[in-house]
Amino acid sequence: MNERAQKALENLLEGNKNFINGENKAVHRKVDDLKSLQNGQSPIACVVTCSDSRVIPELVFDKGFGDIFVVRCAGAVIGENILESVEYAVDHLKVPLVMVLSHDDCGVMKAAKALYPKEPDHLELLMRSVYEIIDSETECYNELAKNYTLTKKRKLLKRSKILRQAHHDGKFEIVRAYLKFDTGEVSIVED
Repeated sequence: MNERAQKALENLLEGNKNFINGENKAVHRKVDDLKSLQNGQSPIACVVTCSDSRVIPELVFDKGFGDIFVVRCAGAVIGENILESVEYAVDHLKVPLVMVLSHDDCGVMKAAKALYPKEPDHLELLMRSVYEIIDSETECYNELAKNYTLTKKRKLLKRSKILRQAHHDGKFEIVRAYLKFDTGEVSIVED
């Protein structure tokens, strides 16, 4: 991992420790902080995560305005809008780190696990995306969510020439992570 990416990851994980310990140290949370960013932003990382209301990266990582570029969609399914948002973060904002963050009790994972292998009659894009990794041995939807981070990481690189090239050139790194609701801890999921 390059030095900038490593530093960004350490910064996020240190912020997560603050969150877990109830020691909020975020400093960029006032109107004046927002005002100071009206002409641009320089986030330390891009976090791709679910739109679940319990998953708020700015709180979980003890950050404020301008600190992280957050891309959210139910299940954090990688569609074109998500892909292009990550491309923007890497190519234009020059973030050195992209974190793909999943979490406990994901409704999309639960629904996909419950419906599989039936053809979905709603939420088709979300369900089909998750179906790609389900098999008859997939038992726990939390494990499914954790495993799905690898699929998301691969899709980012496979579907985007911009991201593939930037990753190849060492301009950014992608890490997989998982948020546990009972502790608030974000752990890195190894490839």
